[in-house]
Amino acid sequence: MKFFLLLLISISLNVIANGAAPGDTQIAIETQHTALVIRVSKDGDPTIIHLGKRLQNGADYALLPDNEKHGEDYTKIYNSVYTPAGGRNLLEPALQVSHADGNPSSDLKYVRHETQNVADGVVLTTVFLKDPQYPFEVKLYYKAYQKEDVIEQWSSIRHTEKKTVRLQKYASANLYIPAQHYYLTHFHGDWAREMNPEEIPLTAGLKVLDTKLGTRADLFQPPSFLLSLNKPAEEETGEVIAGTLAWSGNYQIQFEVDPLRNLRLIAGINPYASEYMLAPDKEFVTPAFLFTYSNAGKGQASRNLHRWARKHRIPQGEGNRLTLLNNWEATYFDFNEEKLTALFKDGKKLGVDLFLLDDGWFANKYPRNDDHTGLGDWQENKQKLPHGLGYLVKEAESAGIKFGIWLEPEMVSPKSELYEKHPDWVIKLPNRSEYYFRNQLVLDLSNPKVQDFVYGVVDGILTKNPTLGYIKWDCNAVIYNAFSATNPNPSHLFIEYVQGLYKVMEKLRAKYPTLPLMLCSGGGGRVDYGALKYFTEFWPSDNTDGLERIFIQWNYSYFFPAIATCNHITDWGKQSIKFRTDVAMMGKMGYDIVVSKLDEKELAFSQQALQTYNRVKDVIWKGDLFRLVSPQTNDIASVLYVSEKQDKAMWFSYLVGNRYREGSQAPIKLRGLNPEKNYKILEVNVYPGSNSPINRNQMVYSGDYLMTVGFNPSVDARRQSVVLEITEGN
Repeated sequence: MKFFLLLLISISLNVIANGAAPGDTQIAIETQHTALVIRVSKDGDPTIIHLGKRLQNGADYALLPDNEKHGEDYTKIYNSVYTPAGGRNLLEPALQVSHADGNPSSDLKYVRHETQNVADGVVLTTVFLKDPQYPFEVKLYYKAYQKEDVIEQWSSIRHTEKKTVRLQKYASANLYIPAQHYYLTHFHGDWAREMNPEEIPLTAGLKVLDTKLGTRADLFQPPSFLLSLNKPAEEETGEVIAGTLAWSGNYQIQFEVDPLRNLRLIAGINPYASEYMLAPDKEFVTPAFLFTYSNAGKGQASRNLHRWARKHRIPQGEGNRLTLLNNWEATYFDFNEEKLTALFKDGKKLGVDLFLLDDGWFANKYPRNDDHTGLGDWQENKQKLPHGLGYLVKEAESAGIKFGIWLEPEMVSPKSELYEKHPDWVIKLPNRSEYYFRNQLVLDLSNPKVQDFVYGVVDGILTKNPTLGYIKWDCNAVIYNAFSATNPNPSHLFIEYVQGLYKVMEKLRAKYPTLPLMLCSGGGGRVDYGALKYFTEFWPSDNTDGLERIFIQWNYSYFFPAIATCNHITDWGKQSIKFRTDVAMMGKMGYDIVVSKLDEKELAFSQQALQTYNRVKDVIWKGDLFRLVSPQTNDIASVLYVSEKQDKAMWFSYLVGNRYREGSQAPIKLRGLNPEKNYKILEVNVYPGSNSPINRNQMVYSGDYLMTVGFNPSVDARRQSVVLEITEGN
C-alpha cells in the first residue's frame, strides 16, 4: 500500500513539473482532427501549449509541458496567446497600445472563457482577457468548424479609460508552434504573373509577409501561406498548416523563430501608417485569420479549406454558376448596340448562359473610349448605347441568355464629372502631385458619403434593370499619396477604407442575396476570404494563356475552391482551343473570344465541351481536389476531382514541358477513389477528327488498382491535354 502511495505522489509531482500546475485551466479548441490548447497558469497568464493533432483523451492535455523545448523562457510568455508589448515581453507583440495616461505597456490576464454552439458543427470559444491596472479588455474568438477542421480566429479590443487609447498594433491571431524545423511556402507576383510559390526554411529571427498597397493588397504578396513542420510537406504526407487572412487591405503576417527554436505566428492588419485612436467604450474588431492543420500533407489542408469555403463563406458556395461570354477581346472599347446584340446571338450559339459587357459603356461629358476618362460617371454613354442598358438586357434575354455588366465603382478618373464635383472624395495629398495607377485614383470609402454614392451606383443600375444577371466588380488602382480630406483621424484611412467597402457590400448583399458577383482586381490583386464573403467568384489573373494558367490555378487551389475560380478561354497563348478549354474547365468556365472567328471544328468542339461541362461541373466544383503531378517539378501536370460519394471523378492532365519524348511515360496513381468500387474511364473533350486511344479499350478498373498501380492518360506532344471522366460501373 505504501508503495502505491509513493508511486501516486511521484506521478503527481511529475505532472506538476512537466505539465499543468495545480489550479491551471485548460481551454481546448477542437475540431474533428485538430486541437488548439490554451493553458492559463495560476498567475492568470494564458499560453498556447498545443497546436496540432487532437488527442483522443481530452484529459491528456493537462499532461502537456508548458514549453515543447528545453531552455529558459525568461519572460514565461514566449508562447502567450496574445503577446502584449511594453512589459516583460522580449519578442514581437500581438498588441501594442499607449493608454490614455501615456503608459506604453500592457499586461493581459485571463478573466474567463465561454463556449457555445453557434451552428451545426460550429463551436465558438471566447477567451476574456483584461489588464489588471487599466479598464482595458481584449476578447479572443476561436470559431472551430468541426467537420472541415478549420479554425477562424479574431480579436476585439475595448476600454473605458477616461480618454482615447492609441492602438499601435492589434493582431487577429498569435499562434505558437513547436517543431524541429519550419518550411514556409509563400506566394508572390505582379500583374499577369500571380501566385508564384517560394519555399524557404525559417531560421532564427523574423520573416514578414505584408502589403502596403491599400486596395489591391494581393498584387505583390497574397495573405496566404503553407507552413510545413519538421520537413517539407508533400501532397499527401507531412504536417502542414495552411493559413490566410480574411482582409482586403494592408496586412502583416510575422513568423518568428524564438530563442527556444519554437515558432511564433502573428497575423493581422498591417500597423503601417494605421495607428488607431480607440475612444472609450468603443470596440475595435480585427479581421479573421483562418487556418487548418493537416498531418496528411498539403492536399488535405486544401480540401479542408475548400469544404469550409463552399459551406460557410462563399455565397451560393454549394449552388450553381453561370458560364459567360465576355466582349472585351472581341471589341475592347469600340462597340455599339448593333455589335453587342450580334454577340448575344454568338453567345447563344456557343451555348453560354450569360453575356458580360465589359469596360467602356458609360460617361458622356468625358466618354469612356479608353482607360483615361469617365470612371465615376456611371450613366450610359448615349452615343454607344442610345437606348440604355435596359434595351441590352431585353435583347440578351430575347436571344436566350442573361446580361451582365462591368463596374469599377471604387475608382475615379481625373477626367470625369465626379472628380470635378467632388475632389474631396478622392484619396490624395493636397500638397503633392497626383500620381496615377492605371490612369485613375481611388475614392475615399472611409467617407460615408462616398459609401452611399458607391452603393447608389450599383443599386441604381439593379433597380432600373431588375433582371440584370451578373456584375463584374473591378478594382484597378492602389492607393498613392494616402490622405483623406474628410476623415478626422487620417491614420484610420487604410482600415476604414476596407471597412467602408465591406459596409457597402453588406448592404448590397442584404438587398440582392443571390446576385452573382465576380471579384476582379486587374486580375488577382484582391483575392481573400474577407471579400469572398460577398462575391460568388474571383478572377485569378488577366493572364489567360493556357500554359500559364495551369500554374496560376494550381497555386490558387491550395486555398480556394474550383467553384469560385473564374477561368476564361481567350486568344492569349499559342495553345490549341482544346488545350485552353481543358484548362478553363478546372473551375468556373467562361469565354472571351470572337465566336464568329472560330472555324467549323473549333465551334463544334466548343459547343460539345460546354455540354460536357454542364454535365460534369458539379464534380469539379464540389468534389475533393487531388493534385497528382505538379507542374513545378515535372513536365506534366495532373489534377483529379472526386465526388463526395466517390462515384464520379474528373481527371485533367497536361504537357507543360517540351523536351524530346516528354509526357506521361508511366501510370499515374490516382487518389480519393473507393478501393472497393469499380470504375470506367472515358476520354472527353476529344477534338473533332481525332481518335482517343483510351476510348478504344473500355476496361473496368477497381479503385484499389487505380490508386495502387495507376493509369496512364497518354499525354505527349501529340496529346498535350487529356480530360478523362471516371464513373462507377461494372
